Amino acid sequence: MKQADTALACATTVGEALEQVASVLEAADLYYGHGTDNPWDEAVQLVLAVTELPPDSDDSALPHPVSQAQAVRIAELLRQRTRLRLPLPYLLGKAWFAGLQLHCDPRAIIPRSPIAELIRRRFAPWYNGPGPQRVLDLCCGGGCIGLATAWYLPDSQVDCIDLDANALALARDNVALLQLQDRVRVLQSDLFAAVAGQRYDLILSNPPYVDARDLAAMPAEYRHEPGLALGSGEDGLDLTRRLLAVAEDYLQPTGMLVVEVGNSWEALEQAYPRVPFTWLEFEDGGHGVLVLSAQELRENRASLQA
Repeated sequence: MKQADTALACATTVGEALEQVASVLEAADLYYGHGTDNPWDEAVQLVLAVTELPPDSDDSALPHPVSQAQAVRIAELLRQRTRLRLPLPYLLGKAWFAGLQLHCDPRAIIPRSPIAELIRRRFAPWYNGPGPQRVLDLCCGGGCIGLATAWYLPDSQVDCIDLDANALALARDNVALLQLQDRVRVLQSDLFAAVAGQRYDLILSNPPYVDARDLAAMPAEYRHEPGLALGSGEDGLDLTRRLLAVAEDYLQPTGMLVVEVGNSWEALEQAYPRVPFTWLEFEDGGHGVLVLSAQELRENRASLQA
């Protein structure tokens, strides 16, 4: 890193800084999965953030000057990224989700759910009810799914609920950041306890779903995230089972449930072989997201409660 520090100290443009950062990242033993999937894209994200350039900047940004203070800051972030294996969004204190910039820190997992693509499509073509008026983000973490939904569905009221008080504090910070206080509530709750008796047009959930084997083998970057938001029993489905058993009680008759279970999707299929899960495909990548209508939940209630 000393050579990298020296090179970065001599970098006077964004292009030079990018080349140096990418070179260090490529040589390091790192894992990418928190907004980028390769060293070059992460270098772009880091350098543009420090130089306060738009994240979608094109090649015209390459000659943009990098101050000495910015070069020092880039070197320090790079040092923490490579030595401590800290995910870059935690180092920057921000993350992007569904086109929105949000506060991001270790109080909650880093936003990365493929549900973002569904939100930007306003849940078409899967949701067939009247315009969603009430939405629940269950296991909201820092609030990214619920807040993005409120942003793209401006007529909706959104409840964001989670068991973790620290994650909820971050969610409240993000509500304020997006100025959505009038339409978004943040509530502490064990599953549906805080919203008993209420019904929603959409219930969206990215619950803990990592099984014990995957949790034990996770790269170091993920170990900086709260364990409560990742693991959920031997097969990753402890919380999902509880959710599916009662979700229909909290949906309008025309409502829809969306749940992300990631790599645990096969275990879920095996656990409920008679339930007609619809698994979504995403242009931007990602997998393990299911959709069930209120009617499907009702028709398969016995299987889901078994």
